[in-house]
Amino acid sequence: MAQMRVYATGKRKTAVARVYIKTGTGRITVNGREFEEYFPVLALRAVAVQPLILTGKRQNLDVEVNIGGGGPMSQAESVKFGIAKALQIENPELRTPLKRAGFLTRDARIKERKKYGRPGARKRFQFSKR
Repeated sequence: MAQMRVYATGKRKTAVARVYIKTGTGRITVNGREFEEYFPVLALRAVAVQPLILTGKRQNLDVEVNIGGGGPMSQAESVKFGIAKALQIENPELRTPLKRAGFLTRDARIKERKKYGRPGARKRFQFSKR
């Protein structure tokens, strides 16, 4: 019998993470590379695995992530959101602790686009009285 993989998408700013989880030994791969190699900074690693640590499944699940866009921090946060959504899909009883920890809330802040005729998104040219 084939192992069941659970899929979820996590987004933050312009980073999009496609997360697949299945039962295993706790191995995490990101874009075909090892987790420690892809996120060399400890703080980023800690952010990305918060849902697994909260639910106590860090050593029980294999996580495979395909990620693109954004910077390192937004990528780590999109992985966190994707893992939390996948855990909730796998076991609906985990929704309450994940929701209380704030892992199921999408942070919708993105960079505002530049408007035509302006130097930036909101900046205006200097006002001249005469």
